[in-house]
Amino acid sequence: MKKQEHQRKKRTQRDYSMAFKMQVIGEVERGELNQDQAGRKYGIQGNTTILQWIRKHGTLDWKELPTVSHKKTPEQKIKELEELLAREKEKVHVLNTAINIADEMLKTDIRKKYLPEQFKNQKPQN
Repeated sequence: MKKQEHQRKKRTQRDYSMAFKMQVIGEVERGELNQDQAGRKYGIQGNTTILQWIRKHGTLDWKELPTVSHKKTPEQKIKELEELLAREKEKVHVLNTAINIADEMLKTDIRKKYLPEQFKNQKPQN
């Protein structure tokens, strides 16, 4: 058997058009593909080529790329939002309790908004 020489033409980032780069970046940022999948789908040879494009031209924070996952049903989204709301209500309760304790200890009313005397006496500017 003869050795078949497979020589791939080495490509550089300059070989890809801006429109092509933006198409790939868009698919990755929307979560349709991850970087490896996009590389295989479009035949992009470098492991970090797409990451460099995202850093340079992407609109998302490149450190937090979306992962490809199944779509959530409306019921799953509602449940997730209800859990988030419950956590936020707990945070508000904790903060209000802390303010109440501070008010009692310092004998003040932290929630009351005071205007400095200099602003009370000023006339509104037209």
